Amino acid sequence: MIEKSLKWAALFGAVVTSSALYAQDLTGTWQQIDDKTGSPKALIEIRKDAKDTYTGKIVKVTPRPGYTPKEKCVNCPAPYTNQPILGMDVFKGLKLESENTYSQGKIIDPLAGKIYSLKGKISANGKRLHLRGYLGISAIGRTQTWIRVE
Repeated sequence: MIEKSLKWAALFGAVVTSSALYAQDLTGTWQQIDDKTGSPKALIEIRKDAKDTYTGKIVKVTPRPGYTPKEKCVNCPAPYTNQPILGMDVFKGLKLESENTYSQGKIIDPLAGKIYSLKGKISANGKRLHLRGYLGISAIGRTQTWIRVE
């Protein structure tokens, strides 16, 4: 009886821990899509650091009709104040919470100069990343969908 219970416990533990192994990886380049216009905004390169958290850096600002990109983050709080937007780490600290779900990050909106809490979910095929920036509770925030660049 005890032997059978131990086998089931081992199997359950293997299934639970293996779900993290099958989570889609965020690393790579993503096309940020404007949630208001549906237009591409920027290319973001996501990397994983030694603490198993993800950081996203702006590697290209996408030109759009009627929009002149800012070069520096003039309205941003320290340490972002007057930093170049190109090359800026736009989000940090995003951690895998459960299969394909991430949380505990912080993201800056370089145009508004505000920092938001960040959570996200990657699609099962790994091609779309839904990120939600919010203040306080996630119900008060906005979501963007980013598309993986192949």
